[in-house]
Amino acid sequence: MRVLLDTHVALWWLKGDDRIPRRIRDIVAHPDTERFVSAATIWEIAIKSKLGKLPAAAAAVETMPACFTDIGFSMLDINAAHAKRAGSLPLHHRDPFDRMLVAQAAIESLTLISGDPVLSLYDVDTGWDAIR
Repeated sequence: MRVLLDTHVALWWLKGDDRIPRRIRDIVAHPDTERFVSAATIWEIAIKSKLGKLPAAAAAVETMPACFTDIGFSMLDINAAHAKRAGSLPLHHRDPFDRMLVAQAAIESLTLISGDPVLSLYDVDTGWDAIR
């Protein structure tokens, strides 16, 4: 399985937060799972940390993306195809970071792991229920 973690899930993963359902944690941790974190996630964390919206993540910003790659996640860069798809998506979700993650998941055939129910409105495997 190939998964892309939404920003909140990526932060929860770093903290070992139990808001991630056990079955999702087990699949993400499985050695056969390819795990990705988007450059959009790094960008979002950096911006929200600077604005004071993610004060607990401020220290992690300094070590990104290494804090993810050091634990076995691959970084997914943003390319022109991702940008074009994100810009053409229906406006179910107005957050540009989430729209980029949806576009990347669709183009790269990844399951987007997110607790955000709005993302399930897009034509991509998303949410806690995306993994069965």
